[in-house]
Amino acid sequence: MGIKPEFKKNWVEVQKKNSDPVNAIGIKIDPKDKETLRVWKEEGIDQYLK
Repeated sequence: MGIKPEFKKNWVEVQKKNSDPVNAIGIKIDPKDKETLRVWKEEGIDQYLK
């Protein structure tokens, strides 16, 4: 299932401004939070690291 396109667009814009993995509201993702990191990679957000 993926995330909604409008959420993904926002997440990409927030990630472009950060050099660490962040969630859609700009908070750094805890390395122990495997589920969020999985979605972060599956959705391709990792390509937008600053």
